[in-house]
Amino acid sequence: MQFSINRQAFIKALNDVSRAISSRTTIPILTNIKIVLTQEELILTGSNSDISIETRIDQSDTGAQLIIKQPGGITLLATFFSNIVKNLPADDMTLSVDGVRASITSGASDFTINGQDVHNYPQLPEMDDVQSLSVSAAQLVDIISQTKISASTQESRPILTGIHLALNGNDVKAVTTDSHRLSQRIVTLTGTDAHVKADVIMPAKSFNELQSLLEGQDRVEIKLAANQAVFDLGNTTFYSRLLEGNYPETDRLIPTESTTQLTIEASALLGAINRASLLSHESRNNVVQLTLKNGVVTLIGTSQEVGRVQEELVTKSVEGEDLEISFNPDYVRDALRVFNGKSVDIKFTSNLRPFTLTPAGETDDKQLQLITPVRTF
Repeated sequence: MQFSINRQAFIKALNDVSRAISSRTTIPILTNIKIVLTQEELILTGSNSDISIETRIDQSDTGAQLIIKQPGGITLLATFFSNIVKNLPADDMTLSVDGVRASITSGASDFTINGQDVHNYPQLPEMDDVQSLSVSAAQLVDIISQTKISASTQESRPILTGIHLALNGNDVKAVTTDSHRLSQRIVTLTGTDAHVKADVIMPAKSFNELQSLLEGQDRVEIKLAANQAVFDLGNTTFYSRLLEGNYPETDRLIPTESTTQLTIEASALLGAINRASLLSHESRNNVVQLTLKNGVVTLIGTSQEVGRVQEELVTKSVEGEDLEISFNPDYVRDALRVFNGKSVDIKFTSNLRPFTLTPAGETDDKQLQLITPVRTF
């Protein structure tokens, strides 16, 4: 195998596929990048068995300046190879392979490194009974960014580490919960006439890596099968396994009525929580307290070791019964960031029941964050 290419174009492709590569894998060859050269294109693949990313550089891509001299393939240790390419001196580079030994030249620099036979690399998953749909990349980013915060990071309940997607025609409902908080986003897809009816759970970690690849994309073709999802982003294809099992019924967790409600600018509450967190993070339980009394809303952060902060919040409106409630400030801070500085309605039912945050004036729960309070007595 032998080819030459613009180094920056090659680095971008390396960075894309490297998102799927982990140093912690039970399959040693998956710490490598798979490089295959055909008569028309260069194909790079990275995988950690949960997700796989394949990106293609076509000979017709003038920016890449790909010159194909001899087709072939090899796999090379991902981190080591990427570091070499990023530190080469010239704007272009040449990769030549003889057996399982690769020569990388650029300017006056010449590296020779050992690889492994490309045929030892696992094949990308095959899919049966596929359902397909086209979605706006912007809407997909919207779904991911507004729900991934509540996915669990604890492998003791693997199903909760995923984002639950219920697709029905053009409507998508995405939900995550780690049992302490919940995020929900309901979207009607634009620019598509989908007839997909599916219920899948995709690892939040996979969605996190996918989100990084969606920048600059217009639309994404999605293919869903029983245990696999594939996202076609033009020259890059993203594969993710799906989680098996039944996601908890979350609709029953969302309160249908409230006894106290306040409306406030998300950015104002976020700033106050950041200040209160300076104290709460110094305490053992990391809790702040919100009190609503006679229409006045106060946020309090306390640490027995350090001190106390109290701040009266400027709200747009306060309605209902007086309330005193405690919560983890980090959960509320994550939720508020989703709203991008808009006004939010916060609805409470009691100091021990979950409370919700929604965009001000929204009544259909299409964008909702739910937080479970902390018992402090």
